[in-house]
Amino acid sequence: MTDSSALIAEAARKSGLLWLHLPGLPQPRAAWHLWHDGAAYVLTGGEGEQPLPGLPEAERLRVTLRGKDKGGRLVSFVAACERVEPGTPLWDEVTPLLAKDRLNAASHEGQTERWAEESYVVRLTPTDEVVEGPGEYGEDYASVRPVPTPATTAGPPPRMIGGRRRKADR
Repeated sequence: MTDSSALIAEAARKSGLLWLHLPGLPQPRAAWHLWHDGAAYVLTGGEGEQPLPGLPEAERLRVTLRGKDKGGRLVSFVAACERVEPGTPLWDEVTPLLAKDRLNAASHEGQTERWAEESYVVRLTPTDEVVEGPGEYGEDYASVRPVPTPATTAGPPPRMIGGRRRKADR
């Protein structure tokens, strides 16, 4: 195991989030993942799952991992993408692990069966191509703005009536 592959494995194990530089999108997209057996497994598509357009069709893409201590970018690498097909031994091995990590699912009952019908599980295997490592960050990297979503506060924050204000709130 090389130094870069050890760094990638350690960072991916410690963080449940990675950024994918998807084809056709202007900025990286955050995605939760499972690190298992030397690769990251990402679920996309289907009702209520993370939208990652272009991921199921991608052959290779750039992945950025963050450092657990401060959450900043730690390493970026190129990963080979491969769909995990339902009914295969790999599917049967990985989907129960993904389901266990999918804490905010609407319903865990029949989850892997729904994924087999509606979603894609994609295996991201790191190649030897490290784009950026610690201390090697490009100057053109800008901060990433969140993806627009309808799940935002529509108005002013709620007010508390009849309560006392804390010293810190004055």
